[in-house]
Amino acid sequence: MGIIRRHFIRIQILKFIITYLTFVTLYVIQKPFFMAIYCRDIASKADWLRVVYHGLSIDFTMAGYLMIIPALLLIAEVWKEGNTTHHIRRIYNILASTIIIVTFFLNIILYKFWGFPLDSTPVFYFLSSPIDAIASVSIGVTIAGIIATIGMIYVTSNILQCVHKLLDIPAISSKKIAITTTIILTVMTAFLFIPIRGGITASTQNTGSAYFSNEMKLNHAAVNPTFSLLESITKDNDFANQYRFMDDKKAGEIVSGMISTSDKDTEMLLKEKRPDIYIIILESFSDAVMKTGVTPHLKALCHEGVYFENMYANSFRTDRGTLAILSGYPAQPTMSLMKYPKKTNKLPSIGKKLSQRGYNLRYFYGGDADFTNMRSYMVSMDFTDITSNTSFPINEQICKWGVPDHFLFQRVQQNLKAKDKKPRLWVIQTSSSHEPFDVPYHKLNDKVLNAFNYTDSCIGKFINKLKGSDRWNRSLVILIPDHLGCFPENIDNFSISRYQIPMVWLGGAIKAPKQIKTYGSQQDIAATLLGQMGIAHHDMKFSKNMLSPQVPHFAFFTVPDAWGMNQNGNYLIFNNKNKKVVVSKGESKKLVQKGKAYLQKLYDDIAVR
Repeated sequence: MGIIRRHFIRIQILKFIITYLTFVTLYVIQKPFFMAIYCRDIASKADWLRVVYHGLSIDFTMAGYLMIIPALLLIAEVWKEGNTTHHIRRIYNILASTIIIVTFFLNIILYKFWGFPLDSTPVFYFLSSPIDAIASVSIGVTIAGIIATIGMIYVTSNILQCVHKLLDIPAISSKKIAITTTIILTVMTAFLFIPIRGGITASTQNTGSAYFSNEMKLNHAAVNPTFSLLESITKDNDFANQYRFMDDKKAGEIVSGMISTSDKDTEMLLKEKRPDIYIIILESFSDAVMKTGVTPHLKALCHEGVYFENMYANSFRTDRGTLAILSGYPAQPTMSLMKYPKKTNKLPSIGKKLSQRGYNLRYFYGGDADFTNMRSYMVSMDFTDITSNTSFPINEQICKWGVPDHFLFQRVQQNLKAKDKKPRLWVIQTSSSHEPFDVPYHKLNDKVLNAFNYTDSCIGKFINKLKGSDRWNRSLVILIPDHLGCFPENIDNFSISRYQIPMVWLGGAIKAPKQIKTYGSQQDIAATLLGQMGIAHHDMKFSKNMLSPQVPHFAFFTVPDAWGMNQNGNYLIFNNKNKKVVVSKGESKKLVQKGKAYLQKLYDDIAVR
């Protein structure tokens, strides 16, 4: 009886250990796949082992989470094994396999477009508009991905089921054996707390523990995508406790010297106090694209109007850039404020301020205005007249993102003829220069550059049309990208050129062409514009008037999970994961504390909205 007893207990312990190690293995074998796709050119033979080794800690953590249910089932089966526990195990194995495989494939597919490990960002995009969320991915890739995912879920769930079946033995009726086995399994289950927590040190598990290299792709290869997504989702709402770099008082003192809503001694660019304003948000444009020569109209307009040559995008996606431009509010590293309508509703904006002063507000977009809660935000900013893809006939909705840009600008041009006397604030958001670059225009062989050339041609035609209207002399056109897109190809988030974008102000309301060398980012557009119009903007405390010499000038930008600053050519990018400066130039050490304090107070502000 003693031999049977020991054998039963050993088998149950072995089931526990092997099931846990199976979960670990399923995550470990994902890393070579990721590296084979994204790291072949930069990884040495030793790097393949380093990636696996440095990622093990997080793999152990996720295996610990996934092991809780199987552990409880093992305990239950000590007392009574039957169809119920078998069915529960089968269902759970399918669920666990789905979690493992879906996050793996999403990470592999989306990394090409996002450049960082899977987090809640694409989930937010998918939930707001599934069709737009996958617009960048071809139908063939989507179908192949779905088939591969279903197949791998089937294989993985059967592997987990076989682990249990291969070690299956009849239940022992002895109460003493059952009690002993239950105690041992309970203790082992309790010890899962250690890998789940990430060890017994003061710090808890986080994705930064996998970072070990100066090559960011190797760090990303080591990150467990399921944990990365879970971490992002669970901390999204905990604004007040995120990015606590220093004492609150010290952070406040530092930031007080960085923010100013003063318009004192502002250099005036406009000769109209209440001009018609057309803000054209250019999908994915950048300084790099403009320098290729494929955007001749934009380049010419830089000389024709006021060119801000040290302008930076706030982040890497449209929802973040649009909010920064219109509300003067900085983007965040790990979340999109657009996801929280209750908070965005409380933000100030250019639209609200001009609406109160009798402006006619309109928003033009060829895509889905509900994508990323854009409609909710626009309406709360007083843009109730919204033109989107559903405003166009079906035969014009010929691209994955909806209506191509030439149809969009044609619709805007039709509205130029309106004889209203109200001043205008019209926001025009382009979309054709976004993946998959399916434009009705074939001038250049390079698909990406061809799309930029197409949108540039649409801009040129629109400006010429506006110049021919009787409102040109009172018009101010602001051309500003939402973020840098797919050019240069494969540019990573830790390159300073990732954030360099052009901004041009032009129109009959401009006094004279000029170049502005002041450093700023999209969040500074609101204060700069309102300062030109003599409109107070004290409630936009993070937006700075770039044309006031009395204001501290710098560019601030964020990406998952990092932030950067550039002040007069001295710049750095700080990685929040491994808490290190990864890129720097000039006297950048002074910027570390400034950036940390700035981000900390930004999240304090979000928490109370």
